[in-house]
Amino acid sequence: MLLLSALFFFTLAVIGVYRFGFILNRIHAGGIGDSMGLLFVIAAVVIATGLRMDSLKLFLLIVFMWITSPVASHFLSQVEYYTNGELKLWK
Repeated sequence: MLLLSALFFFTLAVIGVYRFGFILNRIHAGGIGDSMGLLFVIAAVVIATGLRMDSLKLFLLIVFMWITSPVASHFLSQVEYYTNGELKLWK
């Protein structure tokens, strides 16, 4: 069930990236789907292998990805804002 949930969130992220027209909405859809999908994949791996020291490493991987994914999305948004002249009209 966890892997199916992960597949569902990854699929929604891909659909969101292709369906949204505004670039900042695309970045948001990709970031949210990626974070949730990764959580479910790693939770499935932890359940499949049992609680061991590797589970701690996988938990730290989730924490690392949840910290770096929003930072990367924010950086991409800032790059788009400063390089795309049409976005500055919204200000």
